[in-house]
Amino acid sequence: MTLDEIAYNLLNLMRGGKSNQDETISLSQIKFNVKHYRAMFLRRDFTKNGYISNHSEQDLGCVELKKVNASQCCNLPVTYDVFRTVEKIPKAVRFNFEDALTYVGDVTGTKRIPLISSQTIQFLPYDTYTKGKYKAYMIKDYLYIYNADGIDTINVRGIFEDPEEVSKFAKCEKGECYDAANDPFPISMDMLNLINKGITSGELTLLSGTFSDTLNDRMQDPTPGGARPRQQQQEQ
Repeated sequence: MTLDEIAYNLLNLMRGGKSNQDETISLSQIKFNVKHYRAMFLRRDFTKNGYISNHSEQDLGCVELKKVNASQCCNLPVTYDVFRTVEKIPKAVRFNFEDALTYVGDVTGTKRIPLISSQTIQFLPYDTYTKGKYKAYMIKDYLYIYNADGIDTINVRGIFEDPEEVSKFAKCEKGECYDAANDPFPISMDMLNLINKGITSGELTLLSGTFSDTLNDRMQDPTPGGARPRQQQQEQ
């Protein structure tokens, strides 16, 4: 199911299939809550089972790198450059002690580059065995590659908080990147059932008391007793 289909299904559950163009519950609000519950349940599932379903993983495709000065201060450059992604990496779901980036590596998707803390980079030149190897680290949502001479493109996969951000980030010539309007929402069906239950018993319960405008007059429908809400009477 696409995100639109999931949102419409939730709206129909609350309205008994009688929603209309003047519906007071916003589909954008429903989609936001779907993403929120998805991130929360994925984190809980990983904490409990230590497992990531490939149905939740998304591929950013070919991610371009550029050479930048290693300093984080524009007016205080340092003596060496590093390679950094041109675009910010979409925010990943937070797992126990790390972000849910499942793969950083070459464009074949098979040769992994270890993702380490940025605080350990200063010690790599003194590492006898791996000081010449590629290492990846994150600073301010940008992904940096240590010892990246010779590569200008990498592949990144992960479990991202907002799946729709992937469609804005990735540019795939083969058309294999995530299309939010047409591709299935990255979640397994059993977890989608949990999301539906969580939303219908939580946020949408508060909104379900809002009357729809089935009369198409830009006002809430009359209450069962026949009178309109007091605020609308005052406006008239």
